[in-house]
Amino acid sequence: MRNFIFTILLFAGLVPPILAQDISGAYLAENNGTKHLLLITDGYITHSTYSNDTYMSTQGGTYSLGDKQLIVQCEFDDKAADNIGKSHTFSLEIANNALILDGTTFQKQAKKAQGLDGLWRITGRKTNDNMQTIQRGDRKTIKILIDGYFQWIAINPAEKGFYGTGGGHYEFSNGKYQENILFFSRDNSRVGASLNFDGKIENEQWHHSGKSSKGDPIYEIWSRDNKK
Repeated sequence: MRNFIFTILLFAGLVPPILAQDISGAYLAENNGTKHLLLITDGYITHSTYSNDTYMSTQGGTYSLGDKQLIVQCEFDDKAADNIGKSHTFSLEIANNALILDGTTFQKQAKKAQGLDGLWRITGRKTNDNMQTIQRGDRKTIKILIDGYFQWIAINPAEKGFYGTGGGHYEFSNGKYQENILFFSRDNSRVGASLNFDGKIENEQWHHSGKSSKGDPIYEIWSRDNKK
């Protein structure tokens, strides 16, 4: 019913234009050598800060749009755990392929649609040749991919737990998946590394296999975790 009413209001011209816009994408701002990366898709947003060789921070969660506002329900914040579980409102302007949040301009990066774009959650992992199902619970590892950028985050919002993150550029083509690391919370020396995996979509699940950043063999199954 809510979506039906929203559609009527939209066609009647009564919904503020910003509410009808899709802000999905990768956005970047830079200040004195510090990069601020926003990844937005499937009703989820992440904000990470890093320099060319040093990870700094990350936070994110689900979001909604108000009238010239971005409202984020925080699920993780590795520098301020008290923010988790709270709603945070930012002023928002959309102009010239950019988002302006609380006065900071984030430039939209070039659109680069790929089959893995979206929000994913790990739901299976092979151990000793046996595929183990990972039951949905408070603790989770998610991965957000959009327009050639990726970020994974291991968190437990219920306990305000943060266990690590990493992100960078990605390519997915012809059954091959490659990550080029821009930041890694556990080990800054991994920045610049490229990781290559096999990847396929099967029964709407992403099968991800190869070797981890430590060189260990992995086989994971990821399922979409759309928050819209």
